[in-house]
Amino acid sequence: MSERAVLEVIALDVEDAVAAQAGGADRLELVTDMAADGLTPSARTVAAVRAAVDIPPRVMLRLADGFAAGDLDRLVDTAREMRDAGAQEFVLGFLDADGGVDLGAVERVVGALDGCRWTFHRAIDRAADRDALRKQLDGLPGLDAYLTAGAPGGVADGLPTLLAEARRGKQDEPGYEQQLLVGGGLRLEQVPTLLGAGIHAFHIGGAARPDGWGGPVSAEAVAEWRRVVDGG
Repeated sequence: MSERAVLEVIALDVEDAVAAQAGGADRLELVTDMAADGLTPSARTVAAVRAAVDIPPRVMLRLADGFAAGDLDRLVDTAREMRDAGAQEFVLGFLDADGGVDLGAVERVVGALDGCRWTFHRAIDRAADRDALRKQLDGLPGLDAYLTAGAPGGVADGLPTLLAEARRGKQDEPGYEQQLLVGGGLRLEQVPTLLGAGIHAFHIGGAARPDGWGGPVSAEAVAEWRRVVDGG
């Protein structure tokens, strides 16, 4: 039996979370402020979403726009606050000024997560050397996915990179065992090609919102994606 694909949906609040679950999402990426490409939500929102749905939220750990870690002490405190609010899965990723992974910042935040599972987000698409980044992060506790479009401009530009990384993952190459979670301008018609390459995890944001970011997640839109990622 083939592996069931993972469908992750960006949620801003309880209403989004409930609609995403109703549409068949497996997981949420819980954020606030999409004008800044997604920042850490409030502890109150995390607790409310955990109470409202059965699917897990991955909580963003990002305090400001961009890919710098910023105030690391505050970030670590925020991670602990999110854990206290019930978060058990996370999303993070930090680069230095040269486009390399800020390994010190990542390690310090991951240390505060105490083994929780986490995704390294699309900072990888802005990295100077994505292969080097993967090798440096390999073995960090809890890292189980890379959210990536394959290129800064989105999946249409990054498709060759995604297909190549999927092949390397099948060969159990160090740094490539983590799940490829494809998102960033992802379109429904691209999903069959990605499934055919053995990619089984997909991330959507605006695609789940027919009225744009000013409107809520649509359960019907999520259900359409569910059908497609299931090979329907």
